[in-house]
Amino acid sequence: MLPSAPYPPAGTGYWGPVTSTINWCEEDYYATIYSAEIVNTITNLMFVILAWKGIASCVRYGHDAVFLVGFISYLVIGVGSMLFHSTLIYPMQLLDELAMIYLMCILVYAVFSHRKTPLARILIAPLYPVFHQNMFALLTTVVVLRSMWIMESLLNPTRRERDGKIDAVEQKRRDERDEKILRTMWRMNYIGLSYVAIAFGIWNLDNIFCGTIRRWRREVGLPWGILLEGHGWWHILTGIAAYNNLIWAIWLRYCRDGKQDLVELDWPSTFTSMPIVVGVKSQGKEL
Repeated sequence: MLPSAPYPPAGTGYWGPVTSTINWCEEDYYATIYSAEIVNTITNLMFVILAWKGIASCVRYGHDAVFLVGFISYLVIGVGSMLFHSTLIYPMQLLDELAMIYLMCILVYAVFSHRKTPLARILIAPLYPVFHQNMFALLTTVVVLRSMWIMESLLNPTRRERDGKIDAVEQKRRDERDEKILRTMWRMNYIGLSYVAIAFGIWNLDNIFCGTIRRWRREVGLPWGILLEGHGWWHILTGIAAYNNLIWAIWLRYCRDGKQDLVELDWPSTFTSMPIVVGVKSQGKEL
């Protein structure tokens, strides 16, 4: 048997009674009076760490400002979720939920406002948020599918129009370049969607079998019971998936602007590193 310590009893916390409309399967205030759900709080550090990585890359390489705002919103999601799970009070629940809605607003704006007139951008910005609040899941699907369609129509040599102004050698180089980019983008999407699917599966198991899971956690004790905190895994997996989605959006924006040769994806290992869009030397210049 692995060494373990028994779980302390659930207690009352510094922040007063629970007022949120949702309370997750992790027991309340068993570790400290200052955090209602300690594992759910700490796992949000995934958002904070990746947000800083994304913000730093936007500043260093000068990516479009909409993506800098997107990573700041991603950071707000992590901080808001930490505050919510620490306190379980209703105002912090709103901060957690609304931050996710506004991040999706920014991604929709980034996808649908590209190369639109200034007036069209102004109209898009205020109209989408109200709609998002009612159709968040649907719009998430629409954004992903729209981006996939753009990716295929733009980068797949068999589906895009040929540029008659370039010779066969240059056309072949572009086709090979874009096929490689397309394969990597699809890999990013497969991984991101798989993580989200696994996260949703764990989420549902956590809700349906909460009583059983709580009993198992107490049987195995600490620290091993932490591995059975399903909502914590939700934070980790969706945090990675959302980060990948933002990086994909940045890379796709460069492709839409015809600037594939100015950037590349730095992703040393699929499962042990996080991707980042970096500038490369091209024609004596560096992004």
